[in-house]
Amino acid sequence: MAKRQNIDRICSFCGREIPRDQFIIGGLDGMICSDCIQAAMDIYQEQKDHSARQELTELKTKILKPKEIKAKLDEYVIGQDDAKKTIAVAVYNHYKRLFSTAEEKEDEVEIEKSNVLLVGETGTGKTLIARTIAKMLDVPFCIADATVFTQAGYVGEDVESILTRLLQAADYDVARAERGIVFIDEIDKLARKGGENPSITRDVSGEGVQQAMLKLLEGSIVNVPPQGGRKHPEQEFIHVNTQHILFIGSGAFNNIEQIIAERVNTHTIGYNQAGRSIQKDDMLRHITMQDVKSFGLIPELCGRFPVITALTPLDKVALKRILTQPKNAIIKQYIKLFKMDGIQVTFDEEALDYIVDKAEVLKLGARGLRSIVEAIMTDAMFEFPSSGKKKINITKAYAKEHFEVNEKK
Repeated sequence: MAKRQNIDRICSFCGREIPRDQFIIGGLDGMICSDCIQAAMDIYQEQKDHSARQELTELKTKILKPKEIKAKLDEYVIGQDDAKKTIAVAVYNHYKRLFSTAEEKEDEVEIEKSNVLLVGETGTGKTLIARTIAKMLDVPFCIADATVFTQAGYVGEDVESILTRLLQAADYDVARAERGIVFIDEIDKLARKGGENPSITRDVSGEGVQQAMLKLLEGSIVNVPPQGGRKHPEQEFIHVNTQHILFIGSGAFNNIEQIIAERVNTHTIGYNQAGRSIQKDDMLRHITMQDVKSFGLIPELCGRFPVITALTPLDKVALKRILTQPKNAIIKQYIKLFKMDGIQVTFDEEALDYIVDKAEVLKLGARGLRSIVEAIMTDAMFEFPSSGKKKINITKAYAKEHFEVNEKK
C-alpha cells in the first residue's frame, strides 16, 4: 500500500506510473504525461507540415508560364499588353521564389520579393487583372482601400486589418493565406502633401500609413487582430508571415504625367525645343519609380514595389471590345440573363457605339460601361420577363431614350 502512495498517478495514454514530482495534465477522466504531450505535438506538427507540402505541390501544378498567364488574362482583359506581360512575369517569379524557399536549394541564392505597382486611370483594368490572376491560381485574394487606413492612435483602421481580410478569404487557414494576393487600391491617395517635401502639418492618413505599410510589404511576422479594426493590449492575435504574400498596389496617380514630362524634358502635348514630342496617353509608358517618389510616396515604400507598370487609357475600339468580347463581357451577361427567362435579346451596332461614346464622355473607362448598360436595361429587365415576348432588339433610339431618362433621375 505504501508503494502505491509514492506513485500517485498513471498516464492514461502510455500507462506509465508518474511520480508526483513530474509534470502531468489531469482531466475529468484521465491524465497525460509530458512525454505523451510532446509526442502528440510532434505528430500534429508533422501532419501539419505534410499538409502544407501537399498544398504547395498542388499549387505548383496550377502555376502557368508567363505566356500562359497572359493568354488567360487576354480572355478577360482587353488591351494593356505591356501591363499584362509585366504582371505575368512578376507573378510567375513570385511563386517560383515560394517554391525555391520551400525546397531549400543548396546554392543559398535567395530570390527577392517582387511586389507590383499598377498605375493607370480608373476603369483601365487594374483590379480586374489582379482578381483574374488570383482566380487563375486559386489562391486567397482580398482588396483593401488604402484611404480607410490611418496612423496608429487615430480614428480609422490599422494597416494590419488588410491581412484580416486575407485571412477571411482563406477561411482563417493561415498557411493558405500566407500564399495569397493582396490588392491595395487607391495607394496614390497616401501621397504626402507637397510631393517630395515633408508636410508641416500631421499627415495621419498619408505618410504615417506609408510607414506602417513597410513592415507588411517587406516580409515579416505581423500580429493580426482576428476581427480587424483597432488593436488593444488584451486582444489575441494571429501571427501571419507576409514573406510569401504578393502585394499589388494600384492607383490613378492623377497628373503624374506632368512629373514624367519634366523628367524626360518634353511636353505632354506638342513639341519641345529639341523637336521631341510624346502624346499624353503614351506618357505613362515612361513612368519610373522616381516619378512615383516625386508624386509623394516615400522612398522606402517605393523600394517595396520593385515592379511598376502602367495601364493606358482605353480608346473607343478597346471599349467596344470590352463590351462584347471577354468571357464575362457585359453584353454577354445580359444575353444570358434574358435567356434564363426564355427571351432572345440582340443589340444593334449603333446601340453599342452609343454606349461606347457615352463611356468615353464620362471618362470612367470600362467601369463606366456597366453603369451605362444598367441604366439602359433596367426598364427592359423589369418589363420583358412578364411581357411574354420571346425576342427583343435594343436599338440606338431605345438605348438613348432610356439612358437619358435614367440620367435625369
